Amino acid sequence: MSIKKYYITTPIYYPSDYLHIGHCYCTIAADTMARYKRLSGYETFFLTGTDEHGEKISRKAAEVGKKPKEYVDHIVDETKKLWSSLQIDYTHYIRTTDDYHKRRVQKIFQLLYDKNHIYKGVYKGLYCVSDEAFFTDSQAKLKDNKYYCPDCEKELERREEDCYYLRISEYGDWLMNYYKEHPEFLEPKERVNEMVNNFLAPGLEDLAVTRKGVDWSIDVPFDSDHKIYVWIDALSNYITALGFPEDTEDLYKKFWPADVHFAGKEIIRFHGIIWPIMLKMLEIPLPKKVYGHGWILFGDGKKMSKSRGNVVDPNTLIEKYGVDSLRYFLMREINFGSDGNYSEEALLKRINSDLANDYGNLWHRITTMLEKYFDSTLPEEVESVYGERERELKKAVLTLDANVESSLDGFQFHEALIHIWDVVRITNKYVEDSAPWNLAKDESTRDHLATVIYLSFQAFYTVTSYLQIFFVETPKKVFDRMSLQPPTNLDCAHNWASLPAGIKIEKGEPLFKRFDIDEELGTDVAPLNIKDCKEKKEEINNHKTDIDITDFEKIEIITAKVVAAEKVENTDKLIKFVIDIGDKENRVVVSGIAAHYKPEDLIGRTVLYLANLKPRKLRGIKSQGMLMFAQDGTTLTSFSLDKEVPAGSIVK
Repeated sequence: MSIKKYYITTPIYYPSDYLHIGHCYCTIAADTMARYKRLSGYETFFLTGTDEHGEKISRKAAEVGKKPKEYVDHIVDETKKLWSSLQIDYTHYIRTTDDYHKRRVQKIFQLLYDKNHIYKGVYKGLYCVSDEAFFTDSQAKLKDNKYYCPDCEKELERREEDCYYLRISEYGDWLMNYYKEHPEFLEPKERVNEMVNNFLAPGLEDLAVTRKGVDWSIDVPFDSDHKIYVWIDALSNYITALGFPEDTEDLYKKFWPADVHFAGKEIIRFHGIIWPIMLKMLEIPLPKKVYGHGWILFGDGKKMSKSRGNVVDPNTLIEKYGVDSLRYFLMREINFGSDGNYSEEALLKRINSDLANDYGNLWHRITTMLEKYFDSTLPEEVESVYGERERELKKAVLTLDANVESSLDGFQFHEALIHIWDVVRITNKYVEDSAPWNLAKDESTRDHLATVIYLSFQAFYTVTSYLQIFFVETPKKVFDRMSLQPPTNLDCAHNWASLPAGIKIEKGEPLFKRFDIDEELGTDVAPLNIKDCKEKKEEINNHKTDIDITDFEKIEIITAKVVAAEKVENTDKLIKFVIDIGDKENRVVVSGIAAHYKPEDLIGRTVLYLANLKPRKLRGIKSQGMLMFAQDGTTLTSFSLDKEVPAGSIVK
């Protein structure tokens, strides 16, 4: 009997800065899938890593006075620490600066050149330093006679230089036919439409795959003046990690083709077009699937990204709320193929409602009753007392496997968790409707009481077994309190009485803490000391000249909600804000408060806004008005309101 194999990858992340919650989203999804496959009996290879070459890294390193390798080494160390905190159980971490990868990339480049798929030419076009990508005029965004990157929205540079090209223009028709013949290859379906409409139908252009004058990259093996440009270097990691082209008998033979590449939708044109064409040129099998997930967005609809500076630090969330809470939120809140919104409030609501109230409270209820009625020892079920409620609960538990596994096989993580939580809620209702506290009053219903307790624990055990796919700490706590080893497979869902009677079960501390959302999201205010106020001596009057009411009436101060914020490039002090001032109107304000706030600190906050201050230009940006803060010495503090009010409310 052959062993089942499964190979899954994340994209290799670009370590120009520390990773954020958006990177965690993709990596947690891949880790979740790998855990599911291992529990389903697959020998699983899970690859992740970092794409470390390129001009942007060189510039970043130079800005802080470091060599590129020294710069990325530190960020890679922090990335691995983050993955450890999230308990990401990857099989291999690849770095494009690894000697074996560089050597194998050169051999792949040579193979493509020898097969006449690479030729020398001259590149003329637009280049994005931030994304390490070339764009045609038609692909770029045109604004005020300047071209901007369609992905990160930074201004593009027009360049002309000698380079080597990959002949992808010859493969457009082949790839469109491949999409038709293999509809499962690229998902979700809208990604296929994007690739066809935006790139294949208009006609592919040959791809520039080398650069001159860039030191931080891999040498072209036969031309020392040129360096291998990002995508042959980066995309090849999926096969160089398995030994290709040097060793095709061990890992490569066992695991290639990959079962799925996970990648954000912004890089699907590389994974869905360039990568399959490269593999076709190399005459090796294509991956079974490329899955382009959506973005994590803020309330302003902007993608979370390092280049925009609107990122959320996952380490802070892990420290505050726990690793399982964060993993659950990201997999439950967002449909993996679509964009999804992040807010700390939404995270807290999920923790309180789903984890503390539903799952955690179920454990508390049944362990409390077990302790009270059976001295914390699990009784046996008595099938002769089964009624409709028992049969419904058993049916819900026994169909959990098909529902969850079908959802996970389609990468619908949120849907799988909905099925699991359906059983949690059905079990809670079963306990409530069965009223074990009443059954305990009569010795003649002792068997029924025992059955209610046993069935509730069996349902909880099965649910927790499936939560091993998503959680990394809580299932271990539960099984430890049951004095059981964690299940190594999902057979518990097929076998009803898989939980042994007679075991001692410890209630322990609550599985999940419930948070006061207002307290977590609010701002601490120092208490006002009335005595100090009364005893305070009259100070010298440093206030400005008095004005009358007519002067005050000229000033328009209103409330505004910050919907976006980003540092102004090449400045230390300025932040550009987009604010909602009501009546569906947004304005741009530039404020010199970067020493006091990070851009992301004020997103979603209601602030006071001086609306009728004459506009002026700051670093080429038209600033329409002024945000208002309280100043205490050298410290600025934003105002807080007693309650939320609509944007555009008048301040009197």
